[in-house]
Amino acid sequence: MNRKLKKILLNWKVLLLIIFLIGSIGSLYTRGLTFGIDISGGVALIAQTEEPVDSKTMELVVDSLQKRLNTFGLRDISVEGQGNSIVVVKVANVSSTEEANQLKQVIESQGVFFMEFNGVVFGTGKDITYVGPYEIKSDNSWAVPFRISKSAAEKFAELAKGKAGWPVDMFLDPPINSLLVVPQDVFMTMNGTAFNAGAPDAPPLAARIEKALNITTIMYTNQSATELKEMANGRAIVLAGVPRELYDGLKDMNVSVKYIPSEPSADTTSFVKEILGLYGPYSLGEGLANGVPQTDVQITGRASNRVEAEREAKTVYTVLKSGSLPVKLKVISMEFISPKLGQDFKKQALYAGLAALVAVLLIVYFHYRNWKIAIPVASTSLFEVIIILGIAALIKWNLDLPSIAGIIAAIGTGVDQQVVITDELLGGERSTRITRRAGALKRIGRAFFIIFASAATTIAAMSFLLVYFVGTLKGFAVTTIIGVLIGIFVTRPAYAEVAKYLIGEE
Repeated sequence: MNRKLKKILLNWKVLLLIIFLIGSIGSLYTRGLTFGIDISGGVALIAQTEEPVDSKTMELVVDSLQKRLNTFGLRDISVEGQGNSIVVVKVANVSSTEEANQLKQVIESQGVFFMEFNGVVFGTGKDITYVGPYEIKSDNSWAVPFRISKSAAEKFAELAKGKAGWPVDMFLDPPINSLLVVPQDVFMTMNGTAFNAGAPDAPPLAARIEKALNITTIMYTNQSATELKEMANGRAIVLAGVPRELYDGLKDMNVSVKYIPSEPSADTTSFVKEILGLYGPYSLGEGLANGVPQTDVQITGRASNRVEAEREAKTVYTVLKSGSLPVKLKVISMEFISPKLGQDFKKQALYAGLAALVAVLLIVYFHYRNWKIAIPVASTSLFEVIIILGIAALIKWNLDLPSIAGIIAAIGTGVDQQVVITDELLGGERSTRITRRAGALKRIGRAFFIIFASAATTIAAMSFLLVYFVGTLKGFAVTTIIGVLIGIFVTRPAYAEVAKYLIGEE
């Protein structure tokens, strides 16, 4: 018996399942699950465009709004366009009317865009008169052409003369006129050459933003909330990656304060860009450093592959357009969702999941009258749930009600497929021992043909939902696809190997 168990555990398909299980448990332990607004609570705002727009304009509005809300320091944000005039914004963990009103203000404002060089703002969103379609070349280089006003072009030409290679910064909704409090590593990065686009003589980013945007950056050295209030001298305070208690203390003193938490997995450079709403810096080309005003300019770059080039070019295009959104938004509805409902639901979901697992165990047992079959079937379903949740934790997917429904759907199809495998294996028991051994692979192959055909149909249907459907059903599609892929490539092959040994095929 021990020899048979050892043989099962050393099978590569079973080992693959064990590796996925260990990795998923580690992911759940270190990163934890994140929940959507319908479970963790929050606010949902429905905005309407001032006039109906086409699908391309709606996509631009959604992308722009997502980026602006990201610079607002929020994490769990969902922005969805519905039809040709409705935009739904959902933000988790927002419970106060004050925070909701701040969100409303951001949504209804068209955004503030700045172009800065050497500590001087030479243009804003109003100076961008045209943004052309971006171009991706065969060598994965990209270019986004745009046109600026004559006054901005003249100011830039004067600033940039003789400074080829110096950094050009673009900001979307930066925290202007504020005191920025950051940890030591962020402070050192902002005062070094990391944001100088390779120009060692250019002033550091911290100096540029202080001169251009009146953003004073200081290093957090255990200052109290009272000390920070005095240092701000009436300005707003931005706390980035420092203790949350400071935010609560400053709010109690009626100070205008914004808190931006740091993600453990995020690098310092990305965090700085998030804090400031910074895009770039972009290196100034030789052709723009001759002192001659040019209204038609472009931002260029190069990526390692076409997908990355497309992403970079689209980001720059969206940011440039964000400075002059083609349509205004007006919030027409605001609804708070209590986190208590989500807490109750999580408990109910846990109890329901355990009850479903017991039900599967008992139904499979009564069908086959064999615990050697029932226990592996129920265990495989449990393992599948753990792996799906582990991947969700790894990619920081917000679990909402449709996502959980997708997990249930994937598990349901998983049990069906395990029954198909079991029936195929048991179907050979009426043959002779030699025929049974010779036909084992054939019967398993037949079972997996059915399983792969079913999985392909499910993935095709869910992919249609994922690509073309707007709304929360995307969560259902994502978790269903993840569950099906885990099933056909990890859990189902492992179950087949275990079932062969336990039923007596080997």
